[in-house]
Amino acid sequence: MASRGVESHLTAGSSAPKVTLFNLASPISLLTYYPGPKEFGSGNAPVHSMLQNWSECSLNPVDGVYSFAKDPSDLSRFASGSGDGVVKCWNLSSREEVWKTTAAENIVKSMAFTKDQKLLTASSDSTIKLFDPYNTPSQAPPIHSWLGSHPYSSLSVHRDGRSFAAATDSGSVHRCSGSSAMAHVREHDHIGRFQPKRNECASQLFRRSHYDLRTSSPLARTTLKFGLNKIVFNPMEPMNFIVASEDHNVYAFEYEFLSLILPSSMFMRSVQRALNIYKGHVAAVMDVDWSPDGRGLISGSYDRTIRLWNRDEGVSRDIYHTKRMQRVFSVGWSPDANYVLSGRSDDGNVRLWRANASKRQGVKSARHRQALEYNDALIERYSHMPEIRRIKRHRHIPKVVKKAGEIKQEELKAIKRREENERKHTKKQFEKRQSERDKAILAREK
Repeated sequence: MASRGVESHLTAGSSAPKVTLFNLASPISLLTYYPGPKEFGSGNAPVHSMLQNWSECSLNPVDGVYSFAKDPSDLSRFASGSGDGVVKCWNLSSREEVWKTTAAENIVKSMAFTKDQKLLTASSDSTIKLFDPYNTPSQAPPIHSWLGSHPYSSLSVHRDGRSFAAATDSGSVHRCSGSSAMAHVREHDHIGRFQPKRNECASQLFRRSHYDLRTSSPLARTTLKFGLNKIVFNPMEPMNFIVASEDHNVYAFEYEFLSLILPSSMFMRSVQRALNIYKGHVAAVMDVDWSPDGRGLISGSYDRTIRLWNRDEGVSRDIYHTKRMQRVFSVGWSPDANYVLSGRSDDGNVRLWRANASKRQGVKSARHRQALEYNDALIERYSHMPEIRRIKRHRHIPKVVKKAGEIKQEELKAIKRREENERKHTKKQFEKRQSERDKAILAREK
């Protein structure tokens, strides 16, 4: 055993004060290390909550913003269409306006960039126009224009970049290739959207149809209980798509393969049930959009809030709002998945938000990155603990939204209680219960 003499640490001399030695470490603490309590105590969920300053900047069009368009070949360029018919192109890096033109006399309802960086606009004055914001000055006339018989409500560009589909308020969908005239496709539809990987298009109004543009015939038709405002296909999984509904929810669906024996080798698809239901809004959902990686989505609602969701979770992971925020009619995700955009009907602003509220951009040192990764790992490790879960899920929401949510919950409880009482005293007690994901679909037609 190693030992030292007293002379090595005591002052020599008989008059020196005597030093009493204490061992403050218990034998168990000398032999055992408990990292759990230390790591749990240093969990940074409260710090993440304090750092949630989500708003990045605000861009100022003149009128309310009703549509967005992202350039798939440029991370920093996007366009906005307003209620006075003005279309503006913005640079996300500099937060500045780079191009502007008057595209219509009324509301610009939908826009889309082509593969060659041209901009298509569809408006309520029954016109579709093609612009070149990269090679022409501001207020330049359109390269080409199409005049319809009814106001347009939606526009989608095909993946080949040479054709697009447009839907009208009267209930028709048209397809155009290049500079040719539009071809009528089908009736009773309001909003059209191309599937990313196939020659197929989904459309919606009172009937929700999925049809093949090669044959101009519907593949399947599904009727939901409420009207829909937007449909967006998953960029990574084209068979999945989400819809913004008037019943305050966002629904995720998947087209399933049903038949392989058709002469044209065309697969019939049908929406059997909802894959997921995203609940939380207290008013109609006006717009939705997928993240570039297909694992998250954003929704904008008439209740003046924006919610961000994980694809596999039915509860929003974050909610964005401001004091003077108005009805949200358009939302979008930046191509690099670091920011989200929102446009409003009344305040005339385009707001840029962080996709992760507590995340900061800029160059970080290796030590800083390691600390951030360690903190995120701690939160993920202890996210099942009640204290961490409560702090992580807590969000401050406007008083009006909170009160409306409480009233909505009471109404839903009353409906459920009435259905249970009816089930107890009628023959419905012998019928199989219907899940929430099945209740969203009213009828199917093949």
